[in-house]
Amino acid sequence: MKKLFVAAALSAAAICPSVATAADLTPADFKNAAKYCKALKAEAGGANFISMFGTKKNAYGKCVSQTAKKTATEDDAQAKQARAQAVEECRAVKTEGSKNAFGKCVSEKAKAKKAAADKEDEAQEDDRISAAESCKTAKKDAAKFATDYGTAKNAFGKCVSKTAKQLATERKAEQETATA
Repeated sequence: MKKLFVAAALSAAAICPSVATAADLTPADFKNAAKYCKALKAEAGGANFISMFGTKKNAYGKCVSQTAKKTATEDDAQAKQARAQAVEECRAVKTEGSKNAFGKCVSEKAKAKKAAADKEDEAQEDDRISAAESCKTAKKDAAKFATDYGTAKNAFGKCVSKTAKQLATERKAEQETATA
């Protein structure tokens, strides 16, 4: 009986973290993921989209599920990081004035940092959709595409990943040039 109780307690402890992660997902996460996946599928084309996410029957569902989970996890991490950075910045400023000046400072800075992170996330999604469109065009030259990305099932995904990273690098360089 004691062994059974210990086993049940360990099982519950192992399950709890995954339940907490699933609770972080909101309907908005799934709605935004569905929009993103729909756009990605349109730009990549059906066969290419399937090669990125799975079988014909469940590729769209996998895309939505993976994207929603990734977004929720990233949003949580970004919010924590924004708050931690805001606390450090507000401590450095040594806010004075009203009784809750420090709290207001942290709140304002954390919101601004989170908004900036959300804007970057949207830009990365746009980069990936643009990359899918570019890779779909590049795939028309089968020999060059095979040389550059291989012939494995994940070749299109490799192309999208590499192209999206290039687009992000170019976008960041343009932003730095504009602010300099």
